[in-house]
Amino acid sequence: MQIKKYCYLLLAFLLLFACKYSEKINDGRTAYERKQFAEATRLYEKEFGKTTGKDQAQIAFFAGKSYLEMNDNDKATEWFKKAWDLDYGPGALKEYAYALKRGERYDEAIKIFEQLGRETGNIFKYDQEVAACKKADKWLAFPQETGYELEKQTFNSSASDYAPAFYKDNQLIFTSDRSSIDGKQTYKWTGKDFSDLFIVEKEGGAVAFAELNSEYNEGTIAFNSSYSTAYFTRCGSDKKDGTDYCKIVFSKKTRDGGWTTPKICSFVKGKFNFAHPYLADDDKTLYFSSDMSNGFGGADIYKVVRQEDGWSQPNNLGGEVNTPKDEKFPFRYEDKLYFASDGHVGMGGLDIFEARKEKGSWREVTNLRAPVNSGGDDFGFIIRKAENDTSEGYLSSTRKEGEGKDDIYYFAKTIIEIAPPLPPVDTIVPAPPIDTIIPPPEVVYQFVLDGKVLAKQYENSDDPNSAVTGNAPLPGAKVSVSFNGGPVGLETDGNGRFTMQLNEETDYFLLASKEGYFNNSAQVSTKGEKDENQPAKTFQVEIVLDPIFRNKEITLENIYYDYDKWDIRPDAEPSLNLLVKVLNENPSIRIQLSSHTDCRGKDAYNKELSQKRAQSAVDYLISRGIDPGRMLAQGYGAAVPAVSCPCGKCTDDEHQANRRTTFKVIE
Repeated sequence: MQIKKYCYLLLAFLLLFACKYSEKINDGRTAYERKQFAEATRLYEKEFGKTTGKDQAQIAFFAGKSYLEMNDNDKATEWFKKAWDLDYGPGALKEYAYALKRGERYDEAIKIFEQLGRETGNIFKYDQEVAACKKADKWLAFPQETGYELEKQTFNSSASDYAPAFYKDNQLIFTSDRSSIDGKQTYKWTGKDFSDLFIVEKEGGAVAFAELNSEYNEGTIAFNSSYSTAYFTRCGSDKKDGTDYCKIVFSKKTRDGGWTTPKICSFVKGKFNFAHPYLADDDKTLYFSSDMSNGFGGADIYKVVRQEDGWSQPNNLGGEVNTPKDEKFPFRYEDKLYFASDGHVGMGGLDIFEARKEKGSWREVTNLRAPVNSGGDDFGFIIRKAENDTSEGYLSSTRKEGEGKDDIYYFAKTIIEIAPPLPPVDTIVPAPPIDTIIPPPEVVYQFVLDGKVLAKQYENSDDPNSAVTGNAPLPGAKVSVSFNGGPVGLETDGNGRFTMQLNEETDYFLLASKEGYFNNSAQVSTKGEKDENQPAKTFQVEIVLDPIFRNKEITLENIYYDYDKWDIRPDAEPSLNLLVKVLNENPSIRIQLSSHTDCRGKDAYNKELSQKRAQSAVDYLISRGIDPGRMLAQGYGAAVPAVSCPCGKCTDDEHQANRRTTFKVIE
């Protein structure tokens, strides 16, 4: 599943950028770009029968993407299949494979993943998906082994109902886009109402939690231990350009039983999204999900700690929990952290995982399996103690048997203790004397590195800014493996593979190279990997090399400047740090860093401003240890636009595309 920019208060995919929903739309592509996915599906289906060839394949693909954003996996599957049949390319095959997996059509998904591995050359990646499908199929066959029993709740509706939270007096508060209470418009991302908070008795119906609802999206609420302060996500404001971000806000209960006007939490900063708060540790630690630029990719889980002067700076929970994809909906229970992820090995969409705290860090991430998880999106897991040493709680899911797009399920969990069978009484053999006990044989560990070097493939082989279509095996690449007994030099075979034996408790650094490509690195470690039950283990790694486009500008993503400023903002540092990595791994190349403005403003001013911005980027790289002689700063002003359009008629997106920072290899 691709990273979602979350506008909607999290059906299954999370809320990133807020959407424009006030413009008149006449075609599917514009509706899709404006994130009006309900309208996009209607227009795409209308356009599909009027086109042929590549245009029809593209319409089918983006119709599938639109249905996916609306959480209609069945329709998405249908359209991705059409796009693949019309020769859209591997992108459609990939989406089709994951849609089949989300639909629990695992046998079909396995065949498509195998085909996808052959088509793209990403054998390792899709072999892992094949293994995940086989594992998920087994989990579905034996759900009783987990001790969980699920029950769909009667207050679910045909709309999306999700993200439950415990409230006082055995009540429950959840998020829903059922008939709008305070919303004044239809939310065109989904074609439904905006999301609001609702409250329900355990055995009763749901009513709006009206005091905290507004005309925008609210949801995913958490309370302090006395239920006097509420933390929740709100997306939207009265800005007309629709460029808001989702924020965590808080409200305090008043003496008359009402709630104060919500305020934004102090740790919410910058152009990032903050969502899914959960308060733990006697109200001292707040966990949440955010797409801040210092994460591992997508949305990560962070925490802040209450201090005398307010909340601390956000702290990422680390790579054991977070992945390059999305982690969301954290919930702390005793020494366990529960969260939803589509980055760990799962059954389809989002799955619910459990992590245990060990020496101050969250480790041992495990999938809760079926029936907690399914091929759909499973998230919003909450749990508490119940009677007779059992646990109970609620979760959200888009599984097939639901009432609407998302539904809430109650669960009870019993402790399963399986005792080993005893031999018949008359066959029990007395233990031998102590001095005759034979020691167990010594465990011999066999660790093997199974690697592959791939070349990134572009839609336009001469344009580094065109879409990436996949990766292909790269024969003849050199791989230098450094460790305390190395280095060792390897070369990839005709399928781009390389292999070697690994030592126990050892860190390995791998650097792959081939003429005409940027070097790239990876790391493998056997430390802490010894398991007597699994003495033989294979460590798989893929290293993807980018082709070098000499004298072709490559746009650096997320390099933004404040108006009339040229200093490097904190949100630009991750992209520049990636360039530092490239330069360190490729010490022989020399680059030009360029800055471009849009067409607005006077030419001389734009030229001077862009030169200062390019020099700021170079100065940042110098501060990170890069030799100044390897870099050249060049400001072009508006002279070399990425998108050509009459200045007075350029859209905001076109202006943004022209305001860019780039680099190119000049030697």
